[in-house]
Amino acid sequence: MPTREELLASLETVFVPGASRSLDKMNLLREVAVSGDKADITLASAALLPETQDWLKKRIEKVAGAVPGLKEVNVSFVEAKPKELNEIGNVIAVMSGKGGVGKSLVASLTAVALRRQGYEVGILDADITGPSIPRMFGITSHPTGGETGIIPVPSRSGIEIMSINLLLPSEDDAVIWRGPLIARAITQFWEEVLWGKLDYLIVDLPPGTADAPLTVMQNLPISGMIAVFTPQDLTAMVVRKAVNMARQMDKKIIGVVENMSYLYVPEIDKNIELFGPSRGDEMARDAGAPLLGRLPIDPALAKLCDEGNIERYDAEAFTEFINNLSAAVPGQDGAKP
Repeated sequence: MPTREELLASLETVFVPGASRSLDKMNLLREVAVSGDKADITLASAALLPETQDWLKKRIEKVAGAVPGLKEVNVSFVEAKPKELNEIGNVIAVMSGKGGVGKSLVASLTAVALRRQGYEVGILDADITGPSIPRMFGITSHPTGGETGIIPVPSRSGIEIMSINLLLPSEDDAVIWRGPLIARAITQFWEEVLWGKLDYLIVDLPPGTADAPLTVMQNLPISGMIAVFTPQDLTAMVVRKAVNMARQMDKKIIGVVENMSYLYVPEIDKNIELFGPSRGDEMARDAGAPLLGRLPIDPALAKLCDEGNIERYDAEAFTEFINNLSAAVPGQDGAKP
């Protein structure tokens, strides 16, 4: 006789169109039952267009019908909202006090690092007026979905990404919105995007301490925050403001990252500190959190970002960042999920 375990194993081969993730990873399976030679499968319809539901129904009937002993497969759908289905283990926000310090770069590298460790990862680009995440990952396609929700766009390595730039007719279009509209968009990205089951959701915060970062800190269950800065006095001062904001909101700083820390010149085998001496240890003390890394000005990384290939980055400083990140982020006990 067919078993429920055999049926579930067969359903692992069914991937949701537009998401490239299984029904289980998207958390769409609501009920799977086997009685004799009959199977009843119920899916949530969140973010699924009618034609997508029809495709899934036919695909499931074909795959499940191949399970030995099953003669009848019934597939049905029930209504559900994305926020009712999303199961996100940890939300990590990446912040800075000012723009131009590489916050989005660090957010992207954080996602890449966690993905390389085998975790299910997503990026919520909350920098509504200055989105850059899709370009670094080479994503130009629009999200799928409809009135019941949106399915984020997967990167080449399987990082789920949602950004306002993916909804615009052109990536060069400006988003000229006031604070309340920006805050609403961020809330929608959290509540109306079908993230499914994720170990980590990385949130790329806009710079500063105004409406947008406040919305994230108030409305999202932040597990920890990473502060990004560059060595200059001015940047360090402004980042301290952001750190103080996080403390006032009772959000934990899990680490700091010094970006543009130096430029390595291979011809003389020397690191040149273009923006002055490192302030990594100083900022770590001020934040009460470990220094996760000193990232250099790396022409190779800049080229990969311009090409949309950030997931291919590999360098000694990045390896050190990955190791330090593993020890700092919540939810890691040395075992892969």
